[in-house]
Amino acid sequence: MTIYTGRGDNGKTDLRDMTRVSKTDPRIEAYGTVDELNALVGTVRPTGHEDVDERLRAIQNHLHVVQADFANPEPDEDDPAIRADHVETIEDWIDECDEELEPLTSFILPTGSEHGARLHHARAVCRRAERRAVALARNEEINEQAVQYLNRLSDGLFTFARVVNQRDGEREEEPRY
Repeated sequence: MTIYTGRGDNGKTDLRDMTRVSKTDPRIEAYGTVDELNALVGTVRPTGHEDVDERLRAIQNHLHVVQADFANPEPDEDDPAIRADHVETIEDWIDECDEELEPLTSFILPTGSEHGARLHHARAVCRRAERRAVALARNEEINEQAVQYLNRLSDGLFTFARVVNQRDGEREEEPRY
């Protein structure tokens, strides 16, 4: 497989069904932002916390499925797709982490240890990916589970950041108004 083809030199790219669209198409923006998120999650691993690393590895695979899902304007039943059980997995992980954490009483600044801060950054990019997906869904039919997954994942990344920071001995900082 050749890495470069030259097919994108004119500002167009292929969707999964080989439809040619502009690289600024909302579908490309959606899965491109998910790709950015996936790469960012990759910069967090390894955190030094095996359970978090296993979850992040799984999340990277889930995000690859989200990308495939968004790249396919007319999916078949056997095509990769995010399902309700992916969302439930994130919810289970959040619940497990919450048992380890003190309840939040205010907003916190997105900071902490190197890995905690990177997870906060990933959460912010995840919110952008979700906004791109919602914008895409305004005009095209997409898998609603993928949007739910991104919404839940942003909560998960926030929670993982808190857990990593706590385990690394970093104190949460509240904003001043």
